[in-house]
Amino acid sequence: MEVENRYIAIRHHVEGSPSEDDFEVKTAMVRWTPESGEVLVKNLYLSIDPYQLNRMKRQSASHHSVDVILPGERIASTAVGEVIASACAEYEVGDVVAGVLAWEEYTLFRPSPAVLMGKVDASSGFPLSYHVGVLGTSGMTAYGGFFEVGKPQKGDKVFVSAASGSVGSLVGQFAKLAGCYVVGCAGTKDKVDMLKDKLGFDDAFNYKEEPDLKSALKKYFPDGIDIYFENVGGEMLEAALANMNTYGRVAVCGVIAEYTDAGRRASPDFLEIIYKRITLRGFFAYDFIPKFHEYIGIIGDWAREGKIQVVEDVSDGLENVPSAFAALFRGQNVGKKLVKLA
Repeated sequence: MEVENRYIAIRHHVEGSPSEDDFEVKTAMVRWTPESGEVLVKNLYLSIDPYQLNRMKRQSASHHSVDVILPGERIASTAVGEVIASACAEYEVGDVVAGVLAWEEYTLFRPSPAVLMGKVDASSGFPLSYHVGVLGTSGMTAYGGFFEVGKPQKGDKVFVSAASGSVGSLVGQFAKLAGCYVVGCAGTKDKVDMLKDKLGFDDAFNYKEEPDLKSALKKYFPDGIDIYFENVGGEMLEAALANMNTYGRVAVCGVIAEYTDAGRRASPDFLEIIYKRITLRGFFAYDFIPKFHEYIGIIGDWAREGKIQVVEDVSDGLENVPSAFAALFRGQNVGKKLVKLA
């Protein structure tokens, strides 16, 4: 079997904020044979994630843990798709799979322990898109980061930055389920309203309307912050640390403000960290792979019972992957950003 495959590639290494012009749609033939031991997948939903920008840079600390993306090459990404040909007994034609596929229409992979791939339970009743969002790496990041890194206790005061995004929107809801007081920040009034009215945050604010973030956080947390779920970096991290309580925990999930502007590096007051005995821990989704099924089982139950709301932002068509990706860095997405292919 041979199929014509369209895929997204970068034209050059991307420094600063990405734009649609940094990308191109390329075409190549993909060939599957019964003797190959490989599985051919027709992709249905592609995950669009901010961390991919660091992979596109010529140099980045992220390259210690994830592969660099080279100009002209296909871009690996989590996705969900349907098996259309298989030379492996583990996968049958018609199976739906979720895992590391790519920003392309078809992906060919060879099953092995190193390949992060799994079959989707079609009887779960959830939309397929959930399996690359709330029931995928976004959910795993939010759950592991909050419960394993943040180590919440009932009554803790929790601050979530970029709270309307794919991870932050879940963290805030998890915090409420854990009996915490939670405040989030976002960049528009509509997003702030969503956090309070739809997702159940105790409060929320538009950080763009706050000239002094340290004072703003003091207003929302007069008794201090116990857990800060960090998605932004820069001045937001500095402000949060200044308002942390003794033995506060900072779960450093992302620093999106620093991905595009090297001049916005945070300069935290290390005396705050020392004398308040604050713990800062960086992490990413794959740290929690051993507990993936445990986490996703719990999150799935919460979603099924209506205890959490799932927010998705879906674009259509492979050609719209570049604009969907660029929108993340313009603050134009709400919830999990996805591209639907079929």
